[in-house]
Amino acid sequence: MRYKRSGHNPFAASILLIVVALIIVSGSRILAEQKDTEIKPLPSYGFQAAVSNDQREQTPEVNRQSDFEPGVKIDEYKGVAVYSNGTDYMSSHGLHYSEDGYYYGYKWQCVEFVKRFYYERFNHSMPDGAGNAKYFFNTLLEQGEFNQQRGLYQYRNGGDVRPQADDLLVFTKGTYGHVAIISDVGDDWVEVVQQNSEVTREKLQMEVKDGTYTIHGEKEPAGWLRIRK
Repeated sequence: MRYKRSGHNPFAASILLIVVALIIVSGSRILAEQKDTEIKPLPSYGFQAAVSNDQREQTPEVNRQSDFEPGVKIDEYKGVAVYSNGTDYMSSHGLHYSEDGYYYGYKWQCVEFVKRFYYERFNHSMPDGAGNAKYFFNTLLEQGEFNQQRGLYQYRNGGDVRPQADDLLVFTKGTYGHVAIISDVGDDWVEVVQQNSEVTREKLQMEVKDGTYTIHGEKEPAGWLRIRK
């Protein structure tokens, strides 16, 4: 009886090598993506692209972001600079950290300014400083509760607590929202200073009624955060 001598199948071997190579490449990509996720902070976007005519009439003449190149100082509040983000509100120009390593955010988004202001002015670092502007306000909290993510006390727009200078104003409408710092408060208005907006200073109407305070605007804010000084 004659036996056939077994041999290797070149085609099957080639297929096996291709499959192994694909597994190695896929694994490398997954590891690289995980590494990027660990290193890069979460996005922190936010902007206000327009100012209504009524607000513009009440707003003092200030520098407009679109007139300056990104990174140019265009305003200042209590010693903390406001920088232009150019003509593209969605652009960012790298990550920004303090000298001792605290993460401010993307240059020159609105989130970067408010975090830098609170850090430089009050030495306040937010326990969780990541996320877009709209997520700075926690809708699940009651009036005056402590917002643990931001390390600040939270008050709703339309509530019984009057806004004051240095409060962090949060707008939640839109894809990313917007944040600003209240720079002055009048009888029926508040002024804000902000980054990545058409103008750095803006006055918003405030309605005072039956012991409540409601800030109005083209996009009404959800509320404000406050540090206990």
